[in-house]
Amino acid sequence: MSDGCIVIGGSAGALEALYAVLPALPADLPVPVALVVHVMAGRPSHLASILGDRTRLRVKEAEDKEPLAAGTLYVAPPDYHLFVERKRCLSLSVDEPVHFSRPAIDPLFESAADAYGPALVGLLLSGANEDGARGLARIVARGGVALVQAPASAQVATMPEAGARLAAPCLSLTPAELGPTLARLVQEPR
Repeated sequence: MSDGCIVIGGSAGALEALYAVLPALPADLPVPVALVVHVMAGRPSHLASILGDRTRLRVKEAEDKEPLAAGTLYVAPPDYHLFVERKRCLSLSVDEPVHFSRPAIDPLFESAADAYGPALVGLLLSGANEDGARGLARIVARGGVALVQAPASAQVATMPEAGARLAAPCLSLTPAELGPTLARLVQEPR
């Protein structure tokens, strides 16, 4: 699935889950990873450097019109929605908040589903609202694979529960299981 992509979204409690997921991804991951975590607007985010210390992937804050590269984790910057364009580069937007958030997860998931179709894997982590559930459903509708953090393992179960409800079929796994599963999914031919 070297022409694929992984998209991950989360909010409250997602950072703890990412600490378990990201170390399982190899440095030579054959796909890019794009990440939206709800962060406060109006102040710098240290998310890229925090996560960079916990993964072998190259980690950077996403830039507008940047081409996606395998083995790289792109983090949405504060106060910008992150999109994947059909030509498989990133774009940033200051469109209205979605689910009271900018960046929001649905714009990333929906645009990536349209760009990658069945070569996309989407993961929805812990969070306190339903952002990402509609996008996860679009991933499934386009033939991609949907995963959620097992609600019982989430600090806040609202987000993964909504994702599992809207995006059937959907794998529900603990953070310890998610990383190895993502690594395996992108190695398998689709």
